[in-house]
Amino acid sequence: VVHIVGVEFPSSSQTMNLGSASPHGNSMLYCGWNQDQGCFACGMENGFRVYNTDPLKEKERQDFEDGGGIGHIEMLFRCNYLALVGGGRNPKYPPNKVMIWDDLKKKCVIDLDFTSDVKAVKLRRDRIVVVLINTIRVFTFTQNPQQLHVFETASNPRGLCVMCPNSNNALLAFPGRQVGHVQIVDLANTDKPPASIAAHETNLSCISMNLQGTRLATASERGTLIRVFDTTTCALLHELRRGAGTARIYCITFNHDSTLLCVSSDHATIHVFSLEDPKRNKTHSLSKAGSVLPKYFSSKFSFSRFPVHGGCQCVCAFSQEKNAVIAICSDGSYYKFKFNSKGDCTRDQYKHFLEMTDGD
Repeated sequence: VVHIVGVEFPSSSQTMNLGSASPHGNSMLYCGWNQDQGCFACGMENGFRVYNTDPLKEKERQDFEDGGGIGHIEMLFRCNYLALVGGGRNPKYPPNKVMIWDDLKKKCVIDLDFTSDVKAVKLRRDRIVVVLINTIRVFTFTQNPQQLHVFETASNPRGLCVMCPNSNNALLAFPGRQVGHVQIVDLANTDKPPASIAAHETNLSCISMNLQGTRLATASERGTLIRVFDTTTCALLHELRRGAGTARIYCITFNHDSTLLCVSSDHATIHVFSLEDPKRNKTHSLSKAGSVLPKYFSSKFSFSRFPVHGGCQCVCAFSQEKNAVIAICSDGSYYKFKFNSKGDCTRDQYKHFLEMTDGD
């Protein structure tokens, strides 16, 4: 059995994949949260970096002597194991391989080969989940991983997949074979038929799970609506509107007690919605007209929103501090926003994390 050093903080993660080269010329190829959003990791043209989220601090920098890009990096809480996939113009590893890096030994200790490029990797203490274009493969997290399950999906170029890493809940969610559907599998009981949620009419662009694995949030390629479902009953609990125009949703994240939800998109705005008290969310001034008007006018809009740099991919999460949101952008910028119960917000911090060193 692989020995893991670290402390468990279960949750889910959202990421940004910048393709074969950074559009901002800063060498960053990928960025994503760990399972509790207390850290984020960046794949670079010549290695990887790990940062503490709040307070912002560089925790680890691995520059490979012979170079080589990392196109995907997945943390396992704050422990010594990271999943790496090669990427960029000069990949460190083939893009069809998953390498498990042991940061105590400063080397890869497990590798998995596939016949097609790896789209994403998810980790929990007992499982390695590898996302390919049309399948999801589940392995034991051991020195010699054994394949346990293969699940077929619709074409999944974004590598959409979320896994609850909570030791009491082993749910895995991914795109079903029908457009806009999400399939939920219990890895602890795969004899149980998978649940299917008809979340949207068009292709999915983002899925996210809360800390406890009881809620699933989804967005489609239209990016106008975010829907929140109960993972046990598959019932629709909330329908939240980001806006009227189409948008690419980059990230959806629950706070730790699932009372709030934050969303980022290519419209350079972070939205915060209330799940505990939906009355906090804003409504259209014509909402009282009821069924006379189109559904848009009765929608629930975010009660707080923050601007970030335009032209950047961006992921967002809640700080451990109450009523605070962190945004990480592909141009290397870091924002911390604070908001009050009315939704009024202020920018508390703005930094460039790629320019930091581990001494900062």
